[in-house]
Amino acid sequence: MEFFQETIMALIVQWGTSLVLALATLIAGLFVVGLVGRLLGKVLDRAQVDPSLRSFLTSLTSILLKVMVYITALSVLGIEMTSFVAILAAAGLAVGMALSGTLQNFAGGVMILLFRPFKVGDFIEAQGYAGVVKEIQIFITVLTTGDNKTVLIPNGGLANGSLINYSTQPLRRVDWTFGIAYGDDIDRAYEVLRTMLAADEKILQEPAPFVALASLGDSSVNLVVRAWVKAPDYWEVHFRMNENVYRQFAENGLSIPFPQFDVHVHDN
Repeated sequence: MEFFQETIMALIVQWGTSLVLALATLIAGLFVVGLVGRLLGKVLDRAQVDPSLRSFLTSLTSILLKVMVYITALSVLGIEMTSFVAILAAAGLAVGMALSGTLQNFAGGVMILLFRPFKVGDFIEAQGYAGVVKEIQIFITVLTTGDNKTVLIPNGGLANGSLINYSTQPLRRVDWTFGIAYGDDIDRAYEVLRTMLAADEKILQEPAPFVALASLGDSSVNLVVRAWVKAPDYWEVHFRMNENVYRQFAENGLSIPFPQFDVHVHDN
């Protein structure tokens, strides 16, 4: 009987000590996890990381650290965790392989939100689509096209492919090519174009507009015109200049030729 009591007391002391150490490890570990989470949140906030990414990163870090704390506490309690960790790693590998495409989009979303090649409100062109960025999610980016279509683009392609962001620069250059007929007065054409460029208040005079003879085509003498505008005025200036050239060339005796061929018939 005495031997049995001594055995029970020894087990109680052993398990009691392990339980106290495991609880102490758990409490201290969770306290440290909380501190790390708050510190990471402040660092990301100072770095002006996107709020959605900041929340996701802090939550993910907290979950991973808590899992490590629980595993450590169970190990201190005397529970063998090697097999459990191996099973967990194998399951993670299987899930990762099954969701490889999704994980690629997730990684792309993190890179976009972290490095900000574009932001909500920017007009971009990527993956064969052009539109205004309406939303940047972890897995996809939502665009609205000029004709009001909603396009969902996976972030993996956006992060790894080329894209054009039309909103990063305050100024854009508008390029035109206008043709006049052979025999038309080229100096008169220069004068008309420069007058129109100077008259349009949305065309910037610094950098100065540029007009030159670009090429001698099959049916026309092609003049290149370049002008700088504020980015939001690009299309308005582009279309207005086309209309003005059509009207002013006709009023100034300049013709806009269409493709034509000279056919010579020989009577044998």
